[in-house]
Amino acid sequence: MPVTNDSPLPRAAGAGQLSGRHIVLGLSGGIACYKSAELLRELVRAGATVQVVMSEAAEQFITPVTMQALSNRNVYTSQWDAREPNAMAHINLTRDADAVLIAPASADLIAKLVQGRADDLLSLLCLARPVERCPLLLAPAMNREMWAHPATQRNLTQVVADGATLLGPNAGDQACGEVGDGRMLEPLELLADTIAFFQPKALAGKRVLITAGPTYEPIDPVRGITNRSSGKMGFAIARAAREAGAEVTLIAGPVALDTPRGVARSNVTTAAEMYQLTMAEAPRHDIFIATAAVADWRPAKPAEHKLKKDGSGQVPGFEMVENPDILAAVAKLPADGPQRRPYCVGFAAESRDLLRHAQEKLQRKQVPLIVGNLGPETFGRDDNSLLLIDADGGQHELPRADKLTLARQLVADIAGRLARAGETAPQAKT
Repeated sequence: MPVTNDSPLPRAAGAGQLSGRHIVLGLSGGIACYKSAELLRELVRAGATVQVVMSEAAEQFITPVTMQALSNRNVYTSQWDAREPNAMAHINLTRDADAVLIAPASADLIAKLVQGRADDLLSLLCLARPVERCPLLLAPAMNREMWAHPATQRNLTQVVADGATLLGPNAGDQACGEVGDGRMLEPLELLADTIAFFQPKALAGKRVLITAGPTYEPIDPVRGITNRSSGKMGFAIARAAREAGAEVTLIAGPVALDTPRGVARSNVTTAAEMYQLTMAEAPRHDIFIATAAVADWRPAKPAEHKLKKDGSGQVPGFEMVENPDILAAVAKLPADGPQRRPYCVGFAAESRDLLRHAQEKLQRKQVPLIVGNLGPETFGRDDNSLLLIDADGGQHELPRADKLTLARQLVADIAGRLARAGETAPQAKT
């Protein structure tokens, strides 16, 4: 079974992705305030402007001076702050904000929000914010027993019903020495979730299956046949689809990449393993995106021991057989029924004549959309360009950009195609 991995972003992965966003970062009381300083740095690195608001309890754990230095803005701590011309900080602070993010959000703060209490600046601005255009994001942080308490769980249910979004928490070591649920997400995890929050949810309610990376076909216990695919494009698409609201399953060949947050990942090695898992998973998904660079052939019978030189100058021979065609097999599934096919998107990694080869692959695989790229210009790189070719003869180029940008554009394109087709792709069955 796939296991969801909630690895954070690589440190540089958020650069510029919050440009133009203004975020009010609220700190309520808790030892997790020490993480808020790093979170603030990451939000700023991602291009956001950040206004920090701290509760009186938060000041017991970290100073306003620290947060002011990191944000380059005055920190607000009191509802009676006289620096505002109209003395209404609780009103002014959220009027230009794209979101209020409270990290840490203590059990007490969450209880206040549920009850509509407003006895300090932080709870007051949450109550006074324009809810239709200033969402509230909460990163809970508390002891495991506090988290599990029925009162807290009731409050969490209610605060979500009132429109707040919960980010976390994690389970793990706690400052008190106990271990369990209630640990605040790490700064990079919160950054990833904040970036994802602002992405359009064009695939909400959809299930997306993605294959990524190379396969490895053993010749003997030491050597094998593979290719230069890094899996970066497929992993970027998995992240983009998850950001777009989809439930994402990622089947990955042998690559050294962190799993995008919220994505369920299964690892395989050979084309046969990828085929078996894909065919088992495809019928329960709405969309299948085949980015994996699957080996076309494999040794018919891998040697039991390493093939060694014997000094004769003769190269040992071995019989090759064709691997199963994963994309074509999924595309041939019936349109309806328990084994019905998802909307299929194929990738064509070519070395020349991209348009011609991609068009031929489109016809051969009988899929609605092929995404072409030149392998030597993309394998292992962080950027790429894509050529989209559809079954109606349409062509559309996505100019060179970083792979996450391209992945988001591709996901939006696929969502648009499904919408224009009147949602003809069948819904996944549970």
